[in-house]
Amino acid sequence: MAPALHPVVADVTARVTDRSRASRTAYLQRISRAASELSLRPARTDLGCSNLAHAVASCGGSDRTTMAADTGVSLGIITSYNDMLSAHAPFEHYPAAMKQTAREVGAVARVAGGVPAMCDGITQGRAGMELSLFSRDVIAMSAAIALSHDVFDGVLMLGVCDKIVPGLVAGALSFGHLPTALVPAGPMASGRSNADKAETRKAYAAGEVGREELLESEVASYHSPGTCTFYGTANSNQMLMDVMGLHLPGAAFVHPDDPLREALTAATTARVAEIAASETPYGIGQVVDEKAIVNGVVALLATGGSTNHTMHLISMAAAAGIDLTWEDFDDLSAAVPSIARIYPNGPADVNHFHAAGGTPFLIGTLLDHGLLHDDVLTVAGPGLRRYTRRPVLIGGELGFVDATTESGDRTVLRPADDPFTVDGGLRVLGGTLGHAVIKVSAVAHEHRVIEAPARVFTDQVGFLQAFSRRELDRDVVVVIREQGPSANGMPELHALTPSLGVLQKRGYAVALVTDGRMSGASGAIPAAIHVTPESVHAGPISKLQDGDVIRVDSLTGRLDVLVDEDEFAARVPSPRVSQEGIGTGRELFASMRSAVGRADEGAHVFGSLGHVWDRSDAAPFANHEETR
Repeated sequence: MAPALHPVVADVTARVTDRSRASRTAYLQRISRAASELSLRPARTDLGCSNLAHAVASCGGSDRTTMAADTGVSLGIITSYNDMLSAHAPFEHYPAAMKQTAREVGAVARVAGGVPAMCDGITQGRAGMELSLFSRDVIAMSAAIALSHDVFDGVLMLGVCDKIVPGLVAGALSFGHLPTALVPAGPMASGRSNADKAETRKAYAAGEVGREELLESEVASYHSPGTCTFYGTANSNQMLMDVMGLHLPGAAFVHPDDPLREALTAATTARVAEIAASETPYGIGQVVDEKAIVNGVVALLATGGSTNHTMHLISMAAAAGIDLTWEDFDDLSAAVPSIARIYPNGPADVNHFHAAGGTPFLIGTLLDHGLLHDDVLTVAGPGLRRYTRRPVLIGGELGFVDATTESGDRTVLRPADDPFTVDGGLRVLGGTLGHAVIKVSAVAHEHRVIEAPARVFTDQVGFLQAFSRRELDRDVVVVIREQGPSANGMPELHALTPSLGVLQKRGYAVALVTDGRMSGASGAIPAAIHVTPESVHAGPISKLQDGDVIRVDSLTGRLDVLVDEDEFAARVPSPRVSQEGIGTGRELFASMRSAVGRADEGAHVFGSLGHVWDRSDAAPFANHEETR
């Protein structure tokens, strides 16, 4: 007998469903119309002869015969392949293999288009990082352009990293009537441990080792094709695609060179073709529903995943007509136990997580304790329980077997009734400084509440200069403003982490407050991030001055400046210091900076739910408890 759904999960799902009723209904009607327009299957049969001739011209052999006929499925491949990034380099040979699999099942697969894939690890602290968040929406639009040719019956999306997967999902949801699967590439083998790497970074920040030692450490950590092994946004993406039913079961963390990876890719191709050719095909818009979105949030919280998904999941949900909020995350976090310890929330990497049981064990224990919806539709078929099975090769053929019900390593992965902590480690903050999120999975209890004078900066460079001059050797709340989506595209601020860690190691009470991003990599430092309204919209953060006492309280969910209320209200927002981005392509994104929405509404440029962004609203979330 299936366990009863946890009351908080049930309540949040009902709330999301009710809030989304009008927008979700409109979305489903839209994709239903698109499906009905393709009632003469396959899709290309509705094209004029000249149109179809253009679509067939590049085909040869049996592909030409299939495409010119009125039968046979046409699959579009959207790829994020490039060979300068480790996570995407393995995709080089995927299209050829997928095309061959498609032929074997009587279908045709072709590369419909490519999408950009940039690496935050390379652009960290550089001007190019200001394009990172916007690349998600560019990817969504690029995917839409690729699929606009109206000749596809199903879609295969090759993507792994930070903004790529959310962008691909959003783009696919615009064609929600089409059967769609995400195709991962897998993580690189474990190199130097993430904990050792972090210690070397701190030693470099403190001037204890030089650049040569630092580079040696980094190269030993990032050393081969595949996704980086720490649990940042890229690997959070892969976990989510498993849990939301957009991969085949257990596909997320199989190594790129494992023969099982090749078998999963072939099986995914065949499965999408099978759905498209069936009597009752179903598209990604039906898979990504309110329950699937809530499942994604639950799994993110249970594993301590990337805080970027407090925006990405909202944006993906919005693309499906679903209205998800930070308060939904907050309420679920109070009920969902933390059952994984993966760096930066622990010493293990994703390979250790996978070896301990990975997503099949994770899904199984969360289902067994009523924390996930089983009654969802997935790429593999109806019901999430099938995702508790793990893929294996049996006589060279892909099969699925029941996953272990015992964790292979309880220091990495635990059952839901024996968690590391009883909550999900993510809190939403509200107060006189606005709306923010904080990840406390790796924050020691004694650092969960920080009250200290502020030191205000408008970029990372100013902070690092002050740190090197030892001006921050004291209890301090570091404020970095003018880093929101409208200001400069909301770059991640990872350059702060080692130096903040050094200050904490020196015995000081330290916290960060910013309208920028940290991707959850803040680790042991309490960081109130994504502060909304942002500084350039005259949010309260724009009124802060050096010396103002700030209280970051992750226990009660408060973010406050402890300044006389009337005095603070009378302050004029500080004039903007940073200028509009010019150079490194930033000038091309000026329209996106002016159109982007708030961080707590997904920070996307699409009005997917009919939102009109009100940038004049700088009112603080003064009573957070009323929003919970």
